[in-house]
Amino acid sequence: MEQRNVFSFGSTGRSARLNVETVSGRLAAQAKTALRGDPDPSASLVPPESSGALVPAAVLVPLVDHPGEMTVLLTRRTQHLAHHPGQISFPGGRLDPEDEGDPVVCALRETAEEVGLDSDRIRVLGQLDQYVTGTGFLITPVVGLVRPPFTVIPDPFEVADVFEVPLSFILDRANHQHHVRVVGGQSRSFWALSWGDFLIWGATAGILVNLSEVLADAEG
Repeated sequence: MEQRNVFSFGSTGRSARLNVETVSGRLAAQAKTALRGDPDPSASLVPPESSGALVPAAVLVPLVDHPGEMTVLLTRRTQHLAHHPGQISFPGGRLDPEDEGDPVVCALRETAEEVGLDSDRIRVLGQLDQYVTGTGFLITPVVGLVRPPFTVIPDPFEVADVFEVPLSFILDRANHQHHVRVVGGQSRSFWALSWGDFLIWGATAGILVNLSEVLADAEG
């Protein structure tokens, strides 16, 4: 199986001023009751009466602690997957029975399976708002700190590419593109961020916007 070293960035952007304690503190201080979702990821949602039918899932939001600045590690899904083929995503997936209902366990397990990054390389810092997708998943984003150097081993069935985006780019609200489209006669709103050849949109972009909001005060 192919092994690729994760590349680093030498930026001195705003995220260079963030440290682990600041990020952990901001995550701990945020409200734990907010719920976000696909029709409008910029607003909190009231959980639907049918929320019991939603499929619990978890993703890891990996903050890579490079000397120059933090980055966020993302993946591009392969085209043949049933859910969200070809889209940019975080490592993660639905909760399995072995996870015993713990989204942290799920996020770490899925990360090891998808990109070969073991849990002993990750320090869990906290969680972001839960996110409901239009495909029926209730996602818990788990934020974890990854200390380089490390090697990623992408699962070729699920992962087409692994790349990093500077956290300073994500924290800059000028890079948050808000789109509205009419689908089936209904207006749908979603976030998107463009990084190089990668278009990050939907749930992944909504979670990154949430991360930006949580860390905004820390940037001062």
